[in-house]
Amino acid sequence: MIEFRPVVFVLGILVSVLSVAMIIPAIVDALAGHSDWQVFSVAAATALFVGVSMMLTSRATWTSFSLRQAFIMTNLAWLVVAIFGALPFAFSELELSITDAFFESMSGVTTTGATVIVGLDFAPPGILLWRAILQWLGGIGIIVMAIAVLPILQVGGMQLFKVEAFETDKVLPRAAQIAGGISLVYISLTAMAAIVLWSLGMTGFEAVAHAMTSIATGGFSTSDLSLARFDSAAIDWSISLFMILGSMPFVLYLRMVRGKPGLIFQDSQVQWMLAILVFSVLMVAGWLWLQDIMAPGAALRYSAFNVISMMTGTGYSTASFDAWGGFVMVIMFGLMFVGGCAGSTTCGIKIFRFQVLHATAMVQFKRLVQPHGVFFPYYNKRPIPESVSASVMGFFFLFVASFIALATGLGLFGLDFVTAVSGAASAIANVGPGLGEIIGPAGTFKPLPDGAKWLLSAGMLLGRLELFTVLVLLSPVFWRG
Repeated sequence: MIEFRPVVFVLGILVSVLSVAMIIPAIVDALAGHSDWQVFSVAAATALFVGVSMMLTSRATWTSFSLRQAFIMTNLAWLVVAIFGALPFAFSELELSITDAFFESMSGVTTTGATVIVGLDFAPPGILLWRAILQWLGGIGIIVMAIAVLPILQVGGMQLFKVEAFETDKVLPRAAQIAGGISLVYISLTAMAAIVLWSLGMTGFEAVAHAMTSIATGGFSTSDLSLARFDSAAIDWSISLFMILGSMPFVLYLRMVRGKPGLIFQDSQVQWMLAILVFSVLMVAGWLWLQDIMAPGAALRYSAFNVISMMTGTGYSTASFDAWGGFVMVIMFGLMFVGGCAGSTTCGIKIFRFQVLHATAMVQFKRLVQPHGVFFPYYNKRPIPESVSASVMGFFFLFVASFIALATGLGLFGLDFVTAVSGAASAIANVGPGLGEIIGPAGTFKPLPDGAKWLLSAGMLLGRLELFTVLVLLSPVFWRG
């Protein structure tokens, strides 16, 4: 029998923290003279009451978790935060339906960035800030989950980072201190991004909102035009840098702070990520130039921003890149699945899994040529355990199977091929915009039927929690014993 009291206790803490976060947009709306401050106040009071009640009634602590409790807690944490995070959306002047409010909240906490809100330029400031806060909290939650939870649960090859996360007294002695150090780095990067964007011409409000969503690689903007509203090369290049910074392993930032500044560029994950980004940017920029769509300088600027945004899963846009031709659409669609480094705020399959797959495939080629040879795959100059290779192979299979199932489900709701396929990719890879006229960079998910939105919300959760964490709950074996 699984003991749920520790799980309820932790969920109570999370809901209480969320209630405190709601006070910030309430204050912003009150200062702006907008009546939605009352909505945030009531939502905060409701969440605080529920959160404290959960802690008091559970009469438990969170000092230790069994494996089953950890799986249940991880799933319920994201689901509960999305539910309570939807309250301001449902009762604000936007008058979103329950479906749309939950979709927007789930998109926020999973840092997907898909939106159903039309008219962001005229939306209440509290709502705009709340969207950014949800993504910012989701971003730091993703980092902590990737460092403290998934390696222990051995999800999708993440056990590869168990030693780096918990047995590295070179970084910090305990996991709690690592989480605290990462939080400081996360806050510092956000503050730096806000100061830079403010100095480049954004208002203070816009700078803070975009700083939170760029470091979190979330992609929620304060305008329907996203970053195209500012039409600034300096802002585009700056946010491109911040998206890349959010895509790198945050544990390596701690090591840099502790006196090893060059270590981050020695990490093979970072090297692969930067190489893929540079190669993709040059291909798209070359295409735009050779097709006389843009001059060389503009081609480099727009291709860099949008390629980085799609690969990191941020979802910002400065142009309707789906109008740049089939070649670019294929590249962008492929980049949706790639993602950034493990232990970052990004989404997708993650660079390290491609590295493990590549190393394993190379070993198989060598064994074909030299059947009696002894070869081992390596990652970051370390042998890859068979359990990690098997986990990564399983992850790839489940990812493809889940993507096909999502796309098929969306097709059953009457969506066209491009919308269904790109929507499924956008959800499971937590990217944000899809392709096509409806959900492309210039569109929103508002026109989709409610059933499709619930399915996409499930896809966001599935992708954000690395598939295994969710699907294991569907196994009867999990609930036995």
